[in-house]
Amino acid sequence: MKLLFGRTISLQLRLFVAVLLSVVLIVGDRYTQGGTTIRTSLNTLVSPLIYLANLPYELFSIGAKNLHTREQLLTENEALKKKQLLQSEQLQQLQFLSRENDKLRALLGSSAKQSNRKIIAQVLSVHSNPYSHQVVINRGTTDGLSEGQAVIDEMGVVGQITQVGSTTSRVLLMTDTTHATPVRILRNDVRTVVEGIGKINVVKLSHVPHSLDVRIGDILVTSGLGGTFPEGYPVAVVTEINRDEGRPFAQVYAEPIAQLDRIRLLVVLWRNQQESISNE
Repeated sequence: MKLLFGRTISLQLRLFVAVLLSVVLIVGDRYTQGGTTIRTSLNTLVSPLIYLANLPYELFSIGAKNLHTREQLLTENEALKKKQLLQSEQLQQLQFLSRENDKLRALLGSSAKQSNRKIIAQVLSVHSNPYSHQVVINRGTTDGLSEGQAVIDEMGVVGQITQVGSTTSRVLLMTDTTHATPVRILRNDVRTVVEGIGKINVVKLSHVPHSLDVRIGDILVTSGLGGTFPEGYPVAVVTEINRDEGRPFAQVYAEPIAQLDRIRLLVVLWRNQQESISNE
């Protein structure tokens, strides 16, 4: 080996010998089984070195991928948070609009027997004291309103208009001491009158004979008498009956069906005779 690759051997001879050995190895590897075995063994020995040499690149690739994935997740997370915030705001608005829509639908369909014309009004202010229960609404003569028109909410009767301005009107609630509502008991059609006693959640049936067929839980609806309230609108539910024989009349109290302590949207009804006159 020293003589072959030593300084005394010419460069051309060393090149010739190296080429010859390469040819022999190529031919042996191609046409003999032993060459394949040697090559497999050499590949097995070299494989760990290949993996070791490729390890820095793999580590760099994994780190770069993880970093990219983390940045992508952070970006997506931020985008999802913004989207969730926007959708939350929209959901709140949709819930509000849904409630408003349900309330308006209830307002426009609160009774099976309705007048031909109606208008929705909003409460601007509330005037409530032991002597007077009134509210002011944002409708007036410019909207065609007049004194005496019935006012309801989505549950039942609220009261009637007593004063009308150009753009506002004053509504006297059914619980006012000066207000009276002709009603009938839904169960048996017995007619009576409901009067306000100055309490927002209590009304009284006036001049009820002891023999009158009235029970706790009876629903009172408008009778249509008097021409102010159309027939069939819910008014109150009987909550207390005191049949003291020492008094000339039974003491019967009821609770208004309309939510008088939290009204915001109301419906003003036109009386049938008013509507026919306007149509003429």
